Amino acid sequence: MTAELSTQEMERLTLVRPLFADDVALALVNPLADPPAPFAAELACLSPSAVDKRRREFAAGRAAAHQAMALLGQDPVAIPVAENRAPIWPTGLVGSITHTRSCAMAVVAQKGEIRGLGIDVEEDKPLADELWPAICSPQEQDWLRQQTNPGQLAKLVFSAKEAAYKCQFTVSERYYGFDGMELTLNLAESRFSARFCADQPPFNCGDHITGRFAIGAGVIVTTAELRG
Repeated sequence: MTAELSTQEMERLTLVRPLFADDVALALVNPLADPPAPFAAELACLSPSAVDKRRREFAAGRAAAHQAMALLGQDPVAIPVAENRAPIWPTGLVGSITHTRSCAMAVVAQKGEIRGLGIDVEEDKPLADELWPAICSPQEQDWLRQQTNPGQLAKLVFSAKEAAYKCQFTVSERYYGFDGMELTLNLAESRFSARFCADQPPFNCGDHITGRFAIGAGVIVTTAELRG
């Protein structure tokens, strides 16, 4: 049974729901509110030495994924972790899970027209300046320095690259670092475009993944979809 959402949780769900089309199921669970225990096959993927914070966030992420499956009319099943650490979704489904200290979200859709999904949630706190070079290209850093809220937007760049990476990984199953994509943000329309900086088959250098973002209720959330 799904727990009743708090006012803040409803605000966050309302903030994010418009970022996806209606054929994508979205669910939210609070890691701080005793999330349901994962399935045994999921628990087996956790390290025995995992700290309480990690266990809560993992459980909340899986609970959100189970709820999203139910919203699609699917029986919730275990989502174990592959050797590459990516979630193993049931046959016929595609999805993405994200969690932070106070919020876990998951999106799930029928695989077909939708080839990839990505979602990332971060606490709405500035990204420290010393972390910028590891996350942002020189061009992105130059753009950030021209903004009135560079720390917040640096966190947005981080989050958007995470969402785009998750989205493409469903298709490519290829790893790369933050320098593998360069981001362009459209602040007026709350959209972004992530350009591949090298070939990542089946994606080519110069290809783009587009996404959307929202900031509010204490979080930054970024989303991406691959269709067709």
